[in-house]
Amino acid sequence: MLSRTDLISQPVYLDCGDVAAKRAEIKRYFNLTCDSYESLFDVLKTDEAYYERPCSLRHPLIFYFGHTATFFTNKLVLAKLLPKRINPKIESMCAIGVDEMSWDDLNDEHYAWPSVAQVRAYRNQVREAVNDLIDRVEFSLPIDWQSPMWPIMMGIEHERIHLETSSVLIRQLDLRHVQASDLFPFCPDQGAAPEKNPLLNVPAGEVDIQHHDPAPIYGWDNEYGDHHAQVATFKASQYLVSNQEFLEFVEDGGYEREEFWDDEGNRWRQFSPVKHPSFWLRRTEDNHQAWWLRCMTDEIPMPWNWPVEVNYLEAAAFCNWKAQQTGKPIRLPSEDEYLRLCEHTQAQDQLDKANINLQQFASSVPVDQCEMKGFYDVVGNVWQWTMTPMYPYEGFKVHPLYDDFTTPTFDNQHNLFKGGSWISTGNEINGHSRYAFRRHFFQHAGFRYIESDASVQTKFSTYETDALVSQYCEFHYGEPAFGVKNFAKAYADLAIELAKTDEDLAKRTSLSVLEVGCSVGRASFELAKHFDQVTGLDFSARFINVANQLKQTGSVLYTLPIEGEIMDFKERSLTDLGLQALAHNCMFLQQDASNMKPLFKGYDMIVAANLIDRLYEPTKFLQDVAARLNDGGLLLITSPYSWTEQATIKANWLGGYKDSQSGENVTTLEGLHRVLDAEFVRIREPFDLAFVIRETARKYQHTLAQVTIWKKKV
Repeated sequence: MLSRTDLISQPVYLDCGDVAAKRAEIKRYFNLTCDSYESLFDVLKTDEAYYERPCSLRHPLIFYFGHTATFFTNKLVLAKLLPKRINPKIESMCAIGVDEMSWDDLNDEHYAWPSVAQVRAYRNQVREAVNDLIDRVEFSLPIDWQSPMWPIMMGIEHERIHLETSSVLIRQLDLRHVQASDLFPFCPDQGAAPEKNPLLNVPAGEVDIQHHDPAPIYGWDNEYGDHHAQVATFKASQYLVSNQEFLEFVEDGGYEREEFWDDEGNRWRQFSPVKHPSFWLRRTEDNHQAWWLRCMTDEIPMPWNWPVEVNYLEAAAFCNWKAQQTGKPIRLPSEDEYLRLCEHTQAQDQLDKANINLQQFASSVPVDQCEMKGFYDVVGNVWQWTMTPMYPYEGFKVHPLYDDFTTPTFDNQHNLFKGGSWISTGNEINGHSRYAFRRHFFQHAGFRYIESDASVQTKFSTYETDALVSQYCEFHYGEPAFGVKNFAKAYADLAIELAKTDEDLAKRTSLSVLEVGCSVGRASFELAKHFDQVTGLDFSARFINVANQLKQTGSVLYTLPIEGEIMDFKERSLTDLGLQALAHNCMFLQQDASNMKPLFKGYDMIVAANLIDRLYEPTKFLQDVAARLNDGGLLLITSPYSWTEQATIKANWLGGYKDSQSGENVTTLEGLHRVLDAEFVRIREPFDLAFVIRETARKYQHTLAQVTIWKKKV
């Protein structure tokens, strides 16, 4: 029989002890996790409740009851620890669809859900299989990402996440479907909140995260890497915002006043029919209105001294209202500011005080109960929203067994919340955890506010998933393949050598270069090593956006296909390539090379790499080049001469065709001379420069571009 003390999880340290003891410890942790999860569903009164949909954009609870066991099966089969699936039918229905959906796949007609008894039987089969694996799998310490024990830990921690998220769904069910449980009691302490919520000083300090595999305890991919930040002094509210403090915002018409909400908040506010926190209930008692609160299995008179539970948009609007009321720069904290508060109060060393890990109640407790060096609830009670969107630390990598755990949230639309709630256990309370939800999403989440003039970064580089753009990011910034030098760097180095050795250019004190067809910018950044002004132009706004992002932030993130839908996740930085210092000398603009504006002129060199055979009017581009160059300027052209009618109608090809009158072959080199000889002299013999473009892990394009170098006549 499960007791309340069994619900309290203890961390499993993966880097110490002996194998036999660790095996027994993991086995106990696994079974207690399964028991805890199943006991949560025991609050459902009947089997019919499993098929109710608490949220219109989510599956019924039977899906989530089977999902965590399905996750174990899927990951263990993928890791080749299980030879085959256990119940393909249940696994096909309970694998995908955890998050909010709005498409036709939610149509109940598409699902013949299994019975509760069938899912229980399936869960028992999975439990037996995992216990067997724990007993016999060979592993050593430390347990790291490559360990056969890692996917088992992954499945355990995944189920602990769903222990919390399923409790939120149960909290949304109609009360007639749930029943109280001695394992999940709510706090009886309900009264008035503190009259004031003073702002206390948090001294300046450094956030320094260096979290790498192997680590002492299990972590998700987004927790690993390096992050360093200096945090200025700020003031933070002593308490989480209580229901009573939030009531002032509600009664002042906060939900009706658009000035407190940003664009996203106003769209949500107009969509949502409820003008108060989602778990608040308004009832009529003795001919007057009274507020109640929905807990997981009960509705109770409003506990005004408990923390309010809201989504990010509501929390941010309250802060804007509070700023107007006080005349102070009130806002939500950033993730770094939260981490600084956590360090200042040594909160992670005081988890025994916190309403967390199911060690107190299955609900919030008063905001003035869990003190941590002058502040309250720095961890626990409810999650705390931050202004910071989910972003990867430097060195971020995905685990191949779960490559989409975090990456879908790198979109600047999922905000981090910190600290954990009363039902957060396992990885969620380890101090490194980073969870993010969409801003309209509600969890057991509230907030505290801070006073600070410091700016907060709310936009981060997102992973480029456009196949062509990602391919060119790797082409420009990735590692060389098959011993072939990086093409963009190679032709930029050639251009710099030409500028240094040409008699006219070598005498000039300041040099400018125009790269037409700069793509995602690597060569332009390289050219800045020698040229004082670099202008990069490309027809594709997608390419130019990447180049400008690199200039502004110094890094780019992109996905790269390994095979089929399996992706690798890459991060490249200008600093690693030695290009950051002079990036400010580069300017990137979108422009049509066959119809460039007159202002692009006065250059000492023009570079056009692999461009002419992609233009709809290459002759017009070449005819305009001389007017854009200073006297004695240089023109560097590379091209594989891959003429296609998709890019250039045949009548406009410079070469690669038979003359209609003589029937003789016309080469592109001949076409270049025909257009350029009037104003240019070719100063070197043509030569080939190789390049390799990666398509997948096993498919590459190996191409030769011919290089021609031209000097404008004086």
